[in-house]
Amino acid sequence: MNKQISGLVFSPRVQYRRIATSASSTKPNKFDYDLYVKSKFKAVSISIQHALPPPFKRPETLQLHEAMRYALSQGRLMCAIVCIAACELVGGSQDDAMPGACAVEMIKTSTCVQDDLPSIDNAELRDGKPTVHCAFGIPTALFAGTALLVLGFEHLAAHYRGDTAARMVGEVSRAVGSTGLLAGQAVDMGIQNAGRAVELETLEFVHLHKTSALLEASLVIGAIAGGASDQDIEALRAYGRVTGLLYQIVDDIADATKTTEELGKVAGQDAMTGKSTYSTILGVDKSREIVGQLLVEAKERLGVFEETKALPLIHLMDHFVNWAYDRR
Repeated sequence: MNKQISGLVFSPRVQYRRIATSASSTKPNKFDYDLYVKSKFKAVSISIQHALPPPFKRPETLQLHEAMRYALSQGRLMCAIVCIAACELVGGSQDDAMPGACAVEMIKTSTCVQDDLPSIDNAELRDGKPTVHCAFGIPTALFAGTALLVLGFEHLAAHYRGDTAARMVGEVSRAVGSTGLLAGQAVDMGIQNAGRAVELETLEFVHLHKTSALLEASLVIGAIAGGASDQDIEALRAYGRVTGLLYQIVDDIADATKTTEELGKVAGQDAMTGKSTYSTILGVDKSREIVGQLLVEAKERLGVFEETKALPLIHLMDHFVNWAYDRR
């Protein structure tokens, strides 16, 4: 049975529980998360630029390809980085994962371009830069988003073979299709258009489909590239599901507590537009509490792996939580 709190519903699918972390997980270690992310960011940035097609010698296509490159320059490449981290965690290498990492980043970026459009989120800034439709116009943004989506699938098919390629394409297709990200987007738009109060179960559905689904796929593709067992793949899938929800709640908190300069996008937009989020429904403090509970849940999902090898993914979550708990 769902737990009712002030008329709100907590879904039983994700267990919000307090569990003490193990002593080993609290010991200091020498892993440098910032250095790791910078190293992977640089490697992915170089590879993804090489993966983009050269423009044709027509002005119209020059703008299209410029918009594609511009869109990719706005992201933090987090889907690509977790793809590589998952591959390395199960015994693969950065080289094994790189084509998949570039592909998921192209596909993720295509969804961001569409999400920013005036008819959806009407966002003007992403990571401190004008969104693609603001910089290039709506038609070019639509073309660039579609081109990146298609190129992502093409990149998977070109660099992996047989069953490996088929599994990867299937993962991403489910993640972004009508039972994945687009399902979350449809429900989210329905909520906004209805202008009514939202249950947390519905909001959780949106986050798990809009955010968690693609993060799960990024991790699974990396694991497949690294030759992971089915057990390890499912552990990473579960980690991605919880971490995606954690990330989105952190994003909700940040929108309510950070400045535009800190966010790289317009702050307070959720409240201004009346959008339902964890922080607008529960408040910031309760949302932070749920983030802490999800952090424990996500770390438990990584318990099947050697802790030293899982450090990049552990620190990724800590990075999110530190952002949520920063009260500046």
